[in-house]
Formats: sequence, C-alpha cells, structure tokens
Amino acid sequence: MKRPLLGTIALYFAAFLISAVSVFPFIYAIGTSLKTGSALFSTEIIVSNPSFENYISLFKVAEHPFGTHVLNSIMVSSLVVAVSLFLGVSAAYALGRINFKGRGLLLATILGVSMFPQVAVLSGMFELIRFLGLYNRAIGLVLPYLIFTLPFTVWVLTTFMRDLPQELEDAAIMDGCSPARVVVQVFMPLLWPALVSTGLLAFIAAWNEFLFALTFVIDNQERTVPVSISLLSGNSKYDIPWGKIMAASVLVTLPLIALVLAFQKKIVSGLTAGGVKG
Repeated sequence: MKRPLLGTIALYFAAFLISAVSVFPFIYAIGTSLKTGSALFSTEIIVSNPSFENYISLFKVAEHPFGTHVLNSIMVSSLVVAVSLFLGVSAAYALGRINFKGRGLLLATILGVSMFPQVAVLSGMFELIRFLGLYNRAIGLVLPYLIFTLPFTVWVLTTFMRDLPQELEDAAIMDGCSPARVVVQVFMPLLWPALVSTGLLAFIAAWNEFLFALTFVIDNQERTVPVSISLLSGNSKYDIPWGKIMAASVLVTLPLIALVLAFQKKIVSGLTAGGVKG
C-alpha cells in the first residue's frame, strides 16, 4: 500500500527532528573543542578559525595524564567485555539448554541483581575490593563493573541460546562432541549477533561508568576517563577550561560511535533475536 504524501513528509520531518536533536550536542561539543580564548563564548556552530590547541594540551599536562587514563579505560572495558561474554555464554548454555529445577528462579534472581542501584552496593563492594587487595588499582574496577554487565549479557545470550535448533546439538553429541566443543564449535558461530550486541553494550557501560571509578581509585595514574574529565578544572570556578573538557569528551565518544557504526547490523539482529516466532 502506497503511503500518502502527507504521511511521507511527516515521517521524514520526524526523522530529521530526532536526528537533529540527537546529533546537535555532539556537533556543539566538537565546535567548542576547536575554540580558544574569548571564542569559547561565541554562539557560532561552524568555527571560522578552528584550533587543535585543546586536544594537544590534554596530552601535555604532566599532572593530568589523560593518555594514561584512556589506556586504563580501554584495558578495564576490554577485560569487562571478555569476562562478561565468557561467563555469559557459559551461563546461557546452562540456563538455555539444560533443564534443571529452579532455573526460572535463578534467571529471575540474575535479573533482580541488575535492579539494585550502584549506591546500594557501594559500601559492600568497597569492603570486598579492599579485602581482595584491588583498591586503588584500575584493574580492580573489572569486578564491580560485572554487576551491571553480567545480568544483561546472561539474559540476552540465554534467549538466543534457547532458540537454537536442538537438532544441531544432538548431531554434535552423536559425533562425540563434549558440551564445551558444542558451545565453541557449533553454537558460537551462530551467536555472533548476540555476542556483538551484548559485548558492545557492556563495553559502553564500563567505558562510561563514573561512581565506582571515583570511589575505588584515587591514584591519578590509575584513573579512567570519566573521572579524568570530571577533574579537568581551572584555578577557580570562573576559570573552567570548557575547551579542554569538550575536547576530552569528543575523544572518548568517537571510539564508541565508530564501534556502533561498524557493528550496527549485528547489534540490531542481536537485540531483536527472539522477537519473532514462527
């Protein structure tokens, strides 16, 4: 059925409006990051005399090693993704392919864990981090980050694993495959859309996390980028380096945009898995 002209115009207008509202803050941040001095207070979106001084200065200040903070975030986020996917696939196989008593209750418990706000578990997690000797170390953030990445990972992968044909598993077992080989050699190639979507969302969550990073790490060399940006300040409240803050924000946002654009098809197919039956 052909869509009416008025409906088409309204659809394109709505799409344009949503895109403009979504993209404008990032465009404004890029424009501000290219300004220096009094130009920071101008309202122009397209900068007439762009300068990369803010970007260069981020990596020149010895007291604020922004480059080290970026590397810390990459390390922590990558480890969170690796551990989340390993534990998520293992749990998804057990919850999605093996019938045992209490499976529904266990899934509900996993989902319930994700409903607790970070503040509710902050004190207990702080004591655990200190007990394990991970306090004030960037790698110690991997453990608390799993609290909010694992539940989502397990639920999405369990749904995906449950929908895989039983005949594939039966044929692999008949050929002498162990459960580990079934998961790695049979199911993993079919799980790529779900693995990419859950892994990317886990990476974004760990990359942007602020509260745990601020509480569990006070050594300047071990900080991650969200805390690093929050600590960018001038000598007074009237001397805030907005240009440097915007430059740092742009730098830490670009990798996420690149990842989403690179894997957008797999993300959509992963998140919509199980939504259509038949």
